[in-house]
This record gives sequence, C-alpha cells and structure tokens, in this order.
Amino acid sequence: MNKIYKILSLKSLILSLSFLLLGASIHAETTFEKIKRTGKVTVGTEAAFPPFEFIKDGKIVGYGKDILDYIISDLGVELNQLDLPWQGILPGVLAGKFDFVATSVSVRAERAKKYAFTVPIAEGTNWVMKRKGDSSIMSPDDLSGKVVCTQLASGAEKASQEWEKDMKSRGLEGFKELKLFTAHPEATLAVANGTCDAQTQPLPNLAVVAKNQEGIFELVGPISGKAYMGWVTRPEDTDLRDYLSSKILEMRDKGIIDELQDKWFGFKMPIPSDGYLPEGAL
Repeated sequence: MNKIYKILSLKSLILSLSFLLLGASIHAETTFEKIKRTGKVTVGTEAAFPPFEFIKDGKIVGYGKDILDYIISDLGVELNQLDLPWQGILPGVLAGKFDFVATSVSVRAERAKKYAFTVPIAEGTNWVMKRKGDSSIMSPDDLSGKVVCTQLASGAEKASQEWEKDMKSRGLEGFKELKLFTAHPEATLAVANGTCDAQTQPLPNLAVVAKNQEGIFELVGPISGKAYMGWVTRPEDTDLRDYLSSKILEMRDKGIIDELQDKWFGFKMPIPSDGYLPEGAL
C-alpha cells in the first residue's frame, strides 16, 4: 500500500510540475516576442491630432505615422493601425486591445506610473491660442473669466485645470467655463466661431494651426512648464518600449527626425535621451 501511495504521489508531483512548466511557458511570451513570432502588430492611434496623425485621402498620415512606418519597416511585420477616439486609447492598451499606443501622449506624473513611455517624439508644452486681434487676451492670465476649450481627458485638460488653480491662488478669477471636446480640432473650430475665447493644446499643434490660418488665430503663451510627448506600452512591455525608443533615437541621430519635423511643423524640437520622465516613472 505504501509503495502504491508513493507511486501515486510521485505521479501527482510530476503532473503538477508539468502544469506549472506549461503555465510558465504560456505566460513567458512578451508582446514584443508575439509581434515578431506572428509577423503582425496592432497599434492604437487617434487620427484627429494634426500634424501628428490625421486622415488625408482616406489614409492616416502625419509626423507620427512617418515615425511608425520607419519602425514597421525595420520590424518587417504587417501593421494594423486602429483609429480610435482619444478617450479610449490609454484604457485600450491596458486592456490588451492593441499592442502599443502610436499616438502622442503627454508625459505626466500620474501617467508615467501606469504606462511605459518611450523617449519623446516631440515637445508637449501646453500653450494658449486665441482669435487673432482679441486684445482682451494678451497673456495666459487673461484667461481669467474666459471660456476656455480643450480636449477631454487630455494632458491639455489637466494643464488647464492646474493653470486655473494657479490663477486663483494669485487672486485672479478662474475660467468662466472650461469646455471639453472629444478631439482638438473641434476645440479649434469653437474658438474660430466664438463659442470659446481660447484653446489650450500642446505647442507643436497650435503653432501649425496658427501658421496655416494666420489671419484667424494667434498664439498667446504657455500655461505649463517644458513638457514632452511620447508613445506608450503596457507597464510589463518594457522590452517593446525600449525597442521603440531605440528606433526613435536612431532616427534622431540619423537626422531623420529633423527632416520630419521640418516637413510637418516647419521647426525643430530637440529629442532628449533622458531627463524627460518624472520621479517614480516606469
């Protein structure tokens, strides 16, 4: 009986170890390894953020798309690029609906603890834009008592709220209203038609809008300190994040990033190798 019990116990132990090893092998594959094994990658993009990503002739184009195409060419895989509302981008990558975010994400302290950021692809300092000739707004402090608009759940929304708090701490009135839109182009239209007095958004975007529509808009000034925008992966996918960063830095060092910035923005933005992440970042 003891002999039979020992044999059964040994078989049970072997079976248990087999399941453990099988489970380990199943969960050992990273997203980056899966991409290389399957030859396919799915990315999440908000194609309503010109000139980073936007739709032209039915296709996604822009500064970020050119960077993505360079990386996909290096990987040699099939690209499935999803065009999604901004509000679903970050929750979507955490839920595993796509492999990484290939759209511009402002580097903020709370985000940097939840997502693995690549090196920056551009500056992300938030500025104010107004209708040209509106003398009632000459500096960011003049947003006091004004209707301000920006994108819902964006870095610009957070920066606007922080600027309003700062104004109040200095004895100024807060905004008359902070209007939130699904996408930045909707906020731009609201400024143009007078629904809003001013728009807050990262400088690279506003600079292009103001340049292309010179008689309609003009820039006012920053409402945040120097900031950056990058792409993100899930927190466990640091190998994928590091690969993406290496390709972005490769493009920078080869002068390709400068060429793309001239093409899409008309000016250059330095891309730092370090020092862009807040304390406690992944």
